[in-house]
Amino acid sequence: MSFHEEDRAPMGMTVRVFIYLVAVHFIAAFMFLLFYLGGAV
Repeated sequence: MSFHEEDRAPMGMTVRVFIYLVAVHFIAAFMFLLFYLGGAV
């Protein structure tokens, strides 16, 4: 059982890091869009 848990942990961490990176880039793009629209006006 411990072997399965050890195999599953890195995968969960990888998915968590991937989601974290996507969220950070999405927020950064949203802020960039706000500043771009604010500067355009």
